[in-house]
Amino acid sequence: MASQLPPASPKTVLRGHQAQVHAAAFVRDNQRLASGDAEGHVVLWDLTIMRPRAVWQAHTNAILGIASWGTDKIITHGRDHHLIVWKVTEDDESRLSTVLPLDPSPGPRPQPWIVHILEVNTMNFCAFGSCAAGSNGSSDEILIAVPNTLASESVDIYKLPSQERLYTVHSSEKSDKSGMVMSLALFHMDSSLMLVTAYENGLATVYQQGDQGAWELVYRAQCHTQPVLSLDVAPNRNYFFTSSADALLVKHPIPQHKTSAGTPLPPTKEPDGPAQSIPGNGRSLLSAALAAEPRPATKPQKVVDVQTQPLKCVNTKHSGQQGLRVRSDGRIFATAGWDSKIRVYSAQTMRELAVLKWHPVGCYAVAFAPLNLPEPSPQADTSTHSENVLGNDEVVQSVPMAVELTVKERRIKQAKEAHWLAAGSKDGRISLWDIY
Repeated sequence: MASQLPPASPKTVLRGHQAQVHAAAFVRDNQRLASGDAEGHVVLWDLTIMRPRAVWQAHTNAILGIASWGTDKIITHGRDHHLIVWKVTEDDESRLSTVLPLDPSPGPRPQPWIVHILEVNTMNFCAFGSCAAGSNGSSDEILIAVPNTLASESVDIYKLPSQERLYTVHSSEKSDKSGMVMSLALFHMDSSLMLVTAYENGLATVYQQGDQGAWELVYRAQCHTQPVLSLDVAPNRNYFFTSSADALLVKHPIPQHKTSAGTPLPPTKEPDGPAQSIPGNGRSLLSAALAAEPRPATKPQKVVDVQTQPLKCVNTKHSGQQGLRVRSDGRIFATAGWDSKIRVYSAQTMRELAVLKWHPVGCYAVAFAPLNLPEPSPQADTSTHSENVLGNDEVVQSVPMAVELTVKERRIKQAKEAHWLAAGSKDGRISLWDIY
């Protein structure tokens, strides 16, 4: 009988949350992992020593999403209707508490410096989306997308640090059958700002901001029969994935904006009802006056080609996969399952590559560490020659330079280069896997 490989096991398990872990994100060049739970606590883990560096109560209700802004700011989105930007540097960590939520705290934990607070709608259970304000990727200004305060099927886009609401993107549906926005993503493609939204009825859409600032629908498809739980966009911006309460995983295209010149507007219809007429021409006085006015040249209308076909739809036979995330190299993506399993898929074929089982209860969040592969040093010499002849009489012995790393430097290097996959579970624990 052929021997079977033992099941994969996590590299380490981070224990500290008392409530279920709802969000996780790698920050500060993969040296830190920020995790948020259902009671509003945030733990900033040091991945070089696998210990907490900062613990604070960020919200009074469950945390929906966490992301970094630059190297010294962390954004948290809670169900207490607040989106908060915190300033957390390495120096700030020294004055913050390291007492985990699982342990009794002698008093209130100090909080980091609050940079911004936005009052937002969190009735949708929908986490925020963010991207740089400019297409050049500068982190000085950032755009934040959240569900609209009054209309749960619409999306508001704010700009930080000004905290100005720039746009409100309304659903293109003629009725409210699409339901609430359940997941969204905001990003730049070329010079256009794009918004991906997924709804309670299983619908997924892509909106693109036009030349005049108007938002135009370029893609819509309703592949899921249950509410969409999560979505993520591929790094190359060519497609995105959605997962739902049903067993389907769907790969959707992100089409380019296409317009074509339409026919000029038809002439204005004359008003109905009796009107005074000019004798001999059969036209009313109002029509004659309008005809005498000079009319500006009619601009051709833009006709938007809305795509409706997904790229691929796979029935995984496993319902309730959420927290979908695509790795930074675009090769794989992972989901957190209500059945306690983390599943890893090929982004190209959508074939299941691995099933990671460790947690005894359901998982809610996954996060990939951005890959930071070491670049080859231009000074590295792999030649087998031990001598370098500079002249007829001058011979210099070539000795390779040995670089000794301290224990701390080795830990930092390992944290930066590891292919981390973090999974947060209902048991309050976070499993760290080093895969692919």
